[in-house]
Amino acid sequence: MRIALAQFNPLVGDLAGNLDLILAAARDARAAGADVLVTPELALTGYPPEDLLLRPAFLKDCAAAIGRLIDEVDGITLVIGHPYASGDERFNAATVIRDGNVLGRYEKMLLPNDAVFDEVRYFTPGAAPLVFEQDGTRVGVLICEDIWEVEPAAAAHDEGAELLLVLNASPYHKAKQSTRHQVLAQRVEETGVPAVYVNLVGGQDELVFDGHSFAMNRDCRVVAELPAFEAALAVVEFADGDLQPGTLAPAPDELESVYRALVLGVRDYIGKNRFPGVLLGLSGGIDSALTLAVACDALGADKVHAVMMPSRYTADISVDDSREMIARLGCQYSEIEIWPIYETFMAGLAPAFAGTQPDTSEENLQSRIRGTLLMAMSNKSGRLVLTTGNKSEMTTGYATLYGDMAGGYAVLKDVAKTLVYRLSEWRNRSNAFGGGAVIPERIITRPPSAELRPDQVDQDSLPPYEVLDAILAAYVEENVSKAEIVARGYSEADVNRVVGLLKVNEYKRRQAPVGPRVTHRAFGRDWRMPITNRWAS
Repeated sequence: MRIALAQFNPLVGDLAGNLDLILAAARDARAAGADVLVTPELALTGYPPEDLLLRPAFLKDCAAAIGRLIDEVDGITLVIGHPYASGDERFNAATVIRDGNVLGRYEKMLLPNDAVFDEVRYFTPGAAPLVFEQDGTRVGVLICEDIWEVEPAAAAHDEGAELLLVLNASPYHKAKQSTRHQVLAQRVEETGVPAVYVNLVGGQDELVFDGHSFAMNRDCRVVAELPAFEAALAVVEFADGDLQPGTLAPAPDELESVYRALVLGVRDYIGKNRFPGVLLGLSGGIDSALTLAVACDALGADKVHAVMMPSRYTADISVDDSREMIARLGCQYSEIEIWPIYETFMAGLAPAFAGTQPDTSEENLQSRIRGTLLMAMSNKSGRLVLTTGNKSEMTTGYATLYGDMAGGYAVLKDVAKTLVYRLSEWRNRSNAFGGGAVIPERIITRPPSAELRPDQVDQDSLPPYEVLDAILAAYVEENVSKAEIVARGYSEADVNRVVGLLKVNEYKRRQAPVGPRVTHRAFGRDWRMPITNRWAS
């Protein structure tokens, strides 16, 4: 038996377009000699369809699309992921179709309701395994979360399954693939049944799906693996009671995988929402430089417009380095001097500011002028503004509402400052996207500064970034308490300051644009803290 693994990039809600992708995969799989085609979880709708699932008309259209697959797919067994409605209940389902017949329908047993998942809101859990016969082999079907616990795989094994097909919509975060390997190996070891794991690929709002589908034999060895972050179809053979060796696509290391996740997130957010291109403010600093590199790699330089908006506090080298980076990348570039605009604002505010000393009000005004200019250019061109703030800034609130936070997509929202530096260095030495070193070295080596007042650097008012980011990772991503972080060797003053800034700036994060998730816990759908909150630990 030959099994085709189809990892493709659906568009949530585009049933007609997704149906065409599935039919094309069926044709390609059949041409490659496959007997079975396995698609990802909810392949018909894209993942996650969220409250579309609460609309009866949407579910009716899904049922009609499945009917079309039943009528049109022949010569191959199709395992298709889709929502299924029965009365008032909805199920996360997989239907097995062959030559106009439905061989069975599986309903996902375990519904994740943590991290980025809300499946309990939408679905009823299934209660029974599904095992069908293909060419004399008993084949079990599971969906994503079902492999993370013992029972569903065990139930399929008890029904006589000799091979498991697992449909997944498993979003990316750092080191996720090794975790998938470990979890599936546990199920294979427990049951003695080899398994095929098929995953979605593509960006959907803040989630990025990395594909990386694979096949694991009875010895818990990965015998075939598809590429990461791109659509692909591969065929693996099941013979003599086991999956046979196939092609193993090279696996990217951590820095490459994070960078490619950012690229895919930008490409799909812009493309799937039909924006003609992007705008971003270029400052001569590391964050906007990395954002610009990602944008050009994702969309092509012709769809990227960078805008330098210097003030009297902007260093000459910031302008020089920005121009150098533009020369290397070849994207559109503008310079708009903001100081005359700033002086006009200050003249208007003079009565309101009378008797006060300069503070962050004047600094933030510069940022808000820049945000206003970018949004005006966005309105005129239709291009989306990319914001350039990183996760460290989002943690501490070192970002200006309606200023540098103004925009539609936050490329580095889940990338801490120390990782920004590592990714920039990786991009400069990598040939994965061509172009060689696109970020001028001085941008990487200079002390970071917002350049909103004379001689300003970030570390004037923050702990060193390696300290800040370690505290951030422990508190936000690991859920470690302040006391435990101090016990790890960090000063109580630094921990209290970072966590205090985190809490008082929740209202800012709630207003921030979405951005691609690359860690285990991002400031998005898996971070739901109350804005009004006095818990102090």
